[in-house]
Amino acid sequence: MKLKLIRATFSDFPDIYRLQIRSFGELLEKYQDYETNPGAEKIERIYERFQQSETDYWMIKLNEEIIGAVRVCDFGTLCKLKQIFILPEFQNKGYAQDTINAVEALYPKAIRWELDTILQEKKLCHLYEKMNYTRTGKIENIKKGWTWFFMRKVYLTKF
Repeated sequence: MKLKLIRATFSDFPDIYRLQIRSFGELLEKYQDYETNPGAEKIERIYERFQQSETDYWMIKLNEEIIGAVRVCDFGTLCKLKQIFILPEFQNKGYAQDTINAVEALYPKAIRWELDTILQEKKLCHLYEKMNYTRTGKIENIKKGWTWFFMRKVYLTKF
């Protein structure tokens, strides 16, 4: 099976919204965080992000099926991996790793990547550490049992 990224256009934003709601539903249910979880966002928030010059959305396509999306904020030599969302039935199959590799290759000027994730979600922590992201030491307590922590990857040499 072949995974590829296709740059999303403005007309894709309703589909991105549906993918995001489904993909983050389990975490929303688990943590009941209706303020910061992407699974609780309104469609207008996706629309707003499409208006941001630094924001790119990429559709994750497996063969001919859209299985998720990824959002990147591009600041030249710094890129922020803001969200990767993959439909539940395609999770835990290596597609997030493939997506990270593919999206990083699309931004050749970036020598530093940053992201944040949930400290309590061991599989997410493991994924990013496996992809050579390291912890910065910065953390934010969102609420009891829910902590954001921040990671980065720095390229000494580029592809």
